[in-house]
Amino acid sequence: MGYIHDTHMSQVIPPTLFHCVTGTWSIAAGQVAGTIVKRVNDANQTGIVNVPIILPSNSVAGKGSKLVSIEVDYEITVAAVVVTATLNKVTRGADTAVAVVSAPTFTYDAGHDTAAERDDVDQHLMTITITTPAYLDNDEYYLLELSCDQAGDGGLIEFLGAVANYTLRL
Repeated sequence: MGYIHDTHMSQVIPPTLFHCVTGTWSIAAGQVAGTIVKRVNDANQTGIVNVPIILPSNSVAGKGSKLVSIEVDYEITVAAVVVTATLNKVTRGADTAVAVVSAPTFTYDAGHDTAAERDDVDQHLMTITITTPAYLDNDEYYLLELSCDQAGDGGLIEFLGAVANYTLRL
């Protein structure tokens, strides 16, 4: 029997799974009929949102999922909102031990590699590409942290969702 090695897998992550750490957020109807968004409710704050990257993992080395990139769909209205990403890889702790967080390196796509490009009043499809992808062990997971600095400008931001792109090997 053969094995699966698919380099074109994707997992949609709806905004209802985004976890708001700081700021005042809500789930709302999007600008486009039939969509939902995670929307900031107050201008003049720095809101932080965690996006859980939910992928299959495996206890056997070289199997499971290898996260390659994450696409984030968002819209900024009214005025600039500086969006900054941080990728956290969390390794679960054994019984009575704490989890360990590391920060894998990544690059932004060419249209979002400066703060000035990420804060435009417009629709955005920002892609974060992992510099050195690795297969997920069964005690690891990723969280993408998005910091949204409104800086008193009255800018509003809505997240429509995210897509994790990965290789699946079974």
